[in-house]
Amino acid sequence: MESNRQKKIAGVLQEDLANLLRKEAQDGGKGVLISVTKVKVTADLNEAKVYLSIFPSNLKVDIFKEIVDQSSELRYKMAQLTRNQLRKMPELHFYIDDSLDYIDNIDQALKGGENPIKNPEVLKEKKKK
Repeated sequence: MESNRQKKIAGVLQEDLANLLRKEAQDGGKGVLISVTKVKVTADLNEAKVYLSIFPSNLKVDIFKEIVDQSSELRYKMAQLTRNQLRKMPELHFYIDDSLDYIDNIDQALKGGENPIKNPEVLKEKKKK
């Protein structure tokens, strides 16, 4: 169970990281939309799991790899942004949030796309994270 402190820190990280990634994506000029869907902070406040949703889907893997490669630089920039709110910046671990893709697959199936009953591979079982 998350404490109030963990929730507050997660909220601060989510908002500031979303703004930072939005700015970075605009500077890149690729027409990319990056959303920070969820942030979970460990009880000792040393690590944060950051879940990202990246659009368009065809660029998802490349952009995610770029973000992971720049994670230490992003952590430094975040430390600068939150220096008045946090004593220590948690280590950032990034994950792709594929829930929007999952929802889109269901939506397509309901609109008459592939039938998940006839072809269960359409809706792959979501992995727990």
